[in-house]
Amino acid sequence: MRWNNLTRPSEFILMGLSSRAEDQMPLFALFLAIYLVILMGNLIIILVIYSDNRLHTPMYFFLSILSFVDICYTTVTIPKMLTNFLSEAKSILYTECLTQMYFFLSFGNVDSYLLGAMAIDRYVAICNPFHYVIKMSYKFCGILLVIAFIIPFLHSLLHVLLVNRLTFCASNVISHFFCDLNPVLKLSCSSTFVNEIVIKTEALCVIMTPCTVIIISYLRIFITVLKIPSAAGKYKAFSTCGSHLTVVILFYGSASYVYFQPLSSYTVKDQVATLFYTILIPMLNPFIYSLRNKDMKRGLGKLLVKIKSQ
Repeated sequence: MRWNNLTRPSEFILMGLSSRAEDQMPLFALFLAIYLVILMGNLIIILVIYSDNRLHTPMYFFLSILSFVDICYTTVTIPKMLTNFLSEAKSILYTECLTQMYFFLSFGNVDSYLLGAMAIDRYVAICNPFHYVIKMSYKFCGILLVIAFIIPFLHSLLHVLLVNRLTFCASNVISHFFCDLNPVLKLSCSSTFVNEIVIKTEALCVIMTPCTVIIISYLRIFITVLKIPSAAGKYKAFSTCGSHLTVVILFYGSASYVYFQPLSSYTVKDQVATLFYTILIPMLNPFIYSLRNKDMKRGLGKLLVKIKSQ
């Protein structure tokens, strides 16, 4: 363990998912396969939307951005995890750790804001279909996109700066597979009171804003759909929201389990929940949005025909 001074290590040690030597190669193969599926799945979503003019709508615009962000989100953590599976040191530089934390928090929160923007799109499409083109204009979609990036990146910068002011004089071993906020805070030998207050106030507001938008949007959608007289009409309305709602439940369910609990109660069990929303959900997103979406299936078919004809 090397130290630049008495308060800051030059590096951290990431314990990873397992310390047993015999587990490293199987875990490397598993997560390499998952990472390749994430890259291929989300790139296909982007290519399908880009290549099909019928998919040039606000809903699919936000979906393509979500796929791009999911690629960035997983690239922040998985390559380093794969490297550590093959390395005995399993170390990460202090500055690299804070950088990883910053982009992980940023892209994770961008994901939630994009889900909020997609909920607004579904609300307008179902509750105000005749005004959809006017309300979901290019300008409004651009504003939603700017908000989805600016707020999370500023929010993440605040947390990283607060972590950087802490002292670490006891241990530099992080019981996690990447530099997440809570495991790093647990290593501090100085007070994390300010950090925890900010997490429970500012962070809660930042995270709950898109969540509140999603809840209100779906309540309005539910009320509107109940007024539709035919069962077929109700099914058609709900079917357009099914994929999005599935991702929202999976993402917010696992993320809230990890972050909305006392710092002292953070355990190894939380790594499983973290794996779910950091790796498994970005892997499942392409399947959720393509297998349950006729437009995406048609677009994928057209893309395959174009590729074969070339």
